[in-house]
Amino acid sequence: MKDAVGNVQRVLVLGGTSDIARAAVVKLATARPAVEVTLAARPSERRTAAAKALTELGLLATEVDFDATDRASYSDAITSAFEAGGDIDVVLVAFGLLGDQEHAWQDLDAALDLVQVNYAAAVGCGVLLAMRMRAQGHGAIVAMSSVAAERPRRSNFVYGSTKAGLDAFYTGLGDALAVDGVQVLVVRPGFVRSAMTAGLRAAPLAQSPEQVADIIVAGLRSGRSTVWSPPALRWVMSVLRHLPRAVFRRLPL
Repeated sequence: MKDAVGNVQRVLVLGGTSDIARAAVVKLATARPAVEVTLAARPSERRTAAAKALTELGLLATEVDFDATDRASYSDAITSAFEAGGDIDVVLVAFGLLGDQEHAWQDLDAALDLVQVNYAAAVGCGVLLAMRMRAQGHGAIVAMSSVAAERPRRSNFVYGSTKAGLDAFYTGLGDALAVDGVQVLVVRPGFVRSAMTAGLRAAPLAQSPEQVADIIVAGLRSGRSTVWSPPALRWVMSVLRHLPRAVFRRLPL
C-alpha cells in the first residue's frame, strides 16, 4: 500500500527484463527508499542483472519465474507476488514479442506465437490482476501497448493486431475497475531505443526507456487512463487514423 504521502511501496513487473518497465520502477522509487519490486520473467542472466542493478540503487528486488506461453506459470507468478506480503501498488504488464514481421504473416507458428504472448497472455494476466486489485481496493495496472495498435500498417500488421487487442482489453478493463478504485494506464509508445529494438533503424520521434518512464509516472500520478510517448504521437496517429485507405496504403510505414 502507498505510504502516507502517496509513494509506492510494492511493485510487480510482468516482463521483468523490460528496459522501459525497469526505468519506470526506478523513477517510481525516487521518492522513497527500499521500494519492494518483484521482477517476473524467465530465468536468465538479464533478469539476474536487472535485479542486481535495482538492488544497488537501494530497492528490494526479488525474482519470480514467469513464462507468457504457460498459463500456469503466469498464474503462479501473480499469486506468489500478491501473497508475498502487503498490497501491490503498481503492476507493469511489460512483456511482449516484436518478432520478424515479414515472417509472421506467412508462418502459422510465428503468427500464433505473437498472438499468445502479446495478446492471450496479456488478457489472462489482466483477468488475474483485476481479481487481486479489486480485492485490495486500490492500485494501478500499467499496460504497455504501442502506437502500432492505432491502425494496422503493412510493415507490422501482425504485431499491431496483437497490440490492438491488448489495448482494447486494458482500456475496457480500466472502465470496469474504476468503481473499485483501481487505475489502469494504457501506454502507447512509438519507437523506443531498447534491447527489443536493437539493430533496427530508429523511427522519427524515437525515445529512450527513461523518457517513456517519465511519461508513465506522470500518467500514474495524474490519474490518466491513456498516454502516448512522446505526446506528439497522439496527434500524428489521429491524422493517420483518418486517412483514406488508398492513401494510407501508399505511405512508407
